Amino acid sequence: METTHRPAARVICLDAAHRVLLLHWRDPFDGTWLWEPPGGGIDPGETPLEAARRELAEETGLDPGAVLDRSVRVDRDVWWNGRRHVGPEDFFLARFPEERPPLVRTGLLPDEQVNLHTHAWVAWSDLEALPDPVEPPRLAAVLRALSPDGPWGDLGRP
Repeated sequence: METTHRPAARVICLDAAHRVLLLHWRDPFDGTWLWEPPGGGIDPGETPLEAARRELAEETGLDPGAVLDRSVRVDRDVWWNGRRHVGPEDFFLARFPEERPPLVRTGLLPDEQVNLHTHAWVAWSDLEALPDPVEPPRLAAVLRALSPDGPWGDLGRP
């Protein structure tokens, strides 16, 4: 079992009703499923913010300019494609003025086209009801750290 250390950046996207955008991925190695915000690896010479904006545009077609220049660092430890991926990921916040903005998948790499099953704009109260794991597991706490004055109530508090 191989371990990969890969810094990455992700974007918590919120629509006008404060739903979060999650992508539903199927692991090509073992067929397991997970939900996670858009994002991916940071390319050489790229800042985390640049990577977050690039990944958002590639995976969703949403406006990368909506990504705010503030992040929360999360140490990730997740299995994907037969490898353990560990390392820091910078999570950014993006807000969209409409409800459930439509996505386009034209920027996905060929393997992403195959492994990305669908997406959903999910109410925070429905996160635990999803049939597959959400990564990172403490996503609500990450949102509270990015936007402590939001209408989250006790969401994400231990």
